[in-house]
Amino acid sequence: MSSHIYSTGVPRAKDPSPTSPEHKPLPKANAEAIDFLSSLRQEELQLLFFSENLAMVSDTGQPKGELSIKVEKGKYKEDFGVLSNCLFVHAYSRGFLDKMLCGNSVLGYLSWQLETMEQHSHEFIKFLILPMERKITLLKQDDQLAITRSVREGEDMKTGVTFFPMSSIKGFISEAANMVLLRVMAWRQMVPSNAHFLALDTDGKFCHSTYQALGFQTMQVGHQQTNVFIVEQTVHSEDSIPMSCQYYLLRDGHLAKRVQVGSPGCCIITKMPIVREEDEPEPRPVFEKKPLAWEEDLQLYSRFLDRKEELRLSHTSYLRHHPEAQALVSDFLLFLLLRQPEDVVTFAAEYFGPFAARRPATPALRSSYRPSPFRSLDPDLDDDSESN
Repeated sequence: MSSHIYSTGVPRAKDPSPTSPEHKPLPKANAEAIDFLSSLRQEELQLLFFSENLAMVSDTGQPKGELSIKVEKGKYKEDFGVLSNCLFVHAYSRGFLDKMLCGNSVLGYLSWQLETMEQHSHEFIKFLILPMERKITLLKQDDQLAITRSVREGEDMKTGVTFFPMSSIKGFISEAANMVLLRVMAWRQMVPSNAHFLALDTDGKFCHSTYQALGFQTMQVGHQQTNVFIVEQTVHSEDSIPMSCQYYLLRDGHLAKRVQVGSPGCCIITKMPIVREEDEPEPRPVFEKKPLAWEEDLQLYSRFLDRKEELRLSHTSYLRHHPEAQALVSDFLLFLLLRQPEDVVTFAAEYFGPFAARRPATPALRSSYRPSPFRSLDPDLDDDSESN
């Protein structure tokens, strides 16, 4: 899997104070939306790394173009040269609308909670009289999001930059983040209930974005039928009518069909992809305990006899080279049988105590002094215990 590295190339604003052309307060994402984004985990998102291609067709089924979406792991280099792992999203579409060439591209870098670090989007329609082109750049700068928007209609060009505090746009879902979020919903087979995210409308203004599950449906893909999970996203612009788009998603997040509500045509896959199933951990093998009858195993019994003979020869050799050991043990056993003490352990400690290398010297006068064989070998400690 390839990895993309990108460094910011947009100059920072000279005035870092946030500004906004809107006089009314910004809409806010609710707790349900923020909690859903907080639940995302890197291990889950890594299952959604793949590329897909869809055909753009008219309402009569005529091919009009293509749509390509790719999500993979990338690296993002910030201003201070710090590299961080991120999600890299690249989507590209190109086709014809009423015989006019049009296209759209999105390139985005996202955190693992789908926070937009940087995104570049470009949209154009080659009208015969007034060609339209729109570019929007989102760039996170410290604790702000800078939005640069430029619109060209014919020869007329309008450009503006707006800054928003990151704390005021929590729950914002950019175009790149939306493509990943849809895959998450498909993988989980659920849509967060009553969640209101933030999005940008066609005028570049913040508004609410909601998602609704429309249930499951059987869909024909080539010569194969498959179940799809349908999610409808609606961008609730405050200055124009809401815009809705329906996504038909396979179990692993692949987009099978996309329909812009109110627009002719749709995007649809022409070939069934390899659907990835959830990896289930294999159960640990259970090995039944069986008694080891090593005496009946010729190899194990042969090793036992070899080891036994090896130890016997080693012990015999040691005693042959150290006859004093056998004499010492024999003397101790004879003394033990003669005395027959009740406490054999203490008797053995008193017997072998004089052989200790670190044993303190016995006092010359010790009429009532009988040291315990278990006393400390440190003379100072013995003296202290005696004085007590």
